[in-house]
Amino acid sequence: MTCYIGLAYKDPDTSYGVVFPDFPGCATAAEKLSEIPGMAEEALALHIAGMVEDGESIPEPSSFEAVMANPKNRDGVPILVAVKTVSPSYAP
Repeated sequence: MTCYIGLAYKDPDTSYGVVFPDFPGCATAAEKLSEIPGMAEEALALHIAGMVEDGESIPEPSSFEAVMANPKNRDGVPILVAVKTVSPSYAP
């Protein structure tokens, strides 16, 4: 199992959002805090499946230190999001 860092955000009057620094363009939203883990796992799995289908290489997970060193990531709450496997034949 491989884990990637997701960054959770919540602004007043909005849903909870999660973005993935290792996967630009991959994001999800949830109405309830309790929905974040499942929504984040599903979004990441679908994004990776699309990358595999398109023949793109899957990045190695960035370290916590590397993610949080970027000033634009410091407003997010880091969470670990697991994917079952990351390989050229990956399919959720």
